[in-house]
Amino acid sequence: MGRHTKYRDTFPKKAYEYALQGLTDIQIAKNLRISISNFYEYRLRYPEFMDALKRGKAPIDAEVENKLLKRAMGYDYEEKTTEVEVGRDGEAKPTRVRTVKKHVPPDVTAQIFWLKNRRPKDWSDRRVNELSGVDGKDLMPEPITIEIVDKTDEAEDDKGI
Repeated sequence: MGRHTKYRDTFPKKAYEYALQGLTDIQIAKNLRISISNFYEYRLRYPEFMDALKRGKAPIDAEVENKLLKRAMGYDYEEKTTEVEVGRDGEAKPTRVRTVKKHVPPDVTAQIFWLKNRRPKDWSDRRVNELSGVDGKDLMPEPITIEIVDKTDEAEDDKGI
């Protein structure tokens, strides 16, 4: 008899909704009342579950990506403030709306993050240095053969044993 699964037909729809809200895999598993190991198993076993997760995560991931790009590039925005005057009757009355253009400069940290993830070959902190000889061949030494001699037999022969 096979083991009983906690998987339900409602999981794909619920997983889609949770992913659309930006929940992590661990949070989605918790909301579905399953272990994270079952969550990962269901992703592999049930294509409709995996598809629902992908569809749910795509819009929120794209939105975050767009916000990160905007922050990395810098942007302008307008800020509106309303000046209020208190009349003799004690009531506040808006007198003037001011619009001020503001600028958020590019964020270097966001730029670095973006480049390290989008162009890891060019922007990774890890560098691999390879050395080669004059002829372009590897600098590997020739294999060395070491002969191990068992001296216990000789010592016994010397003692006349």
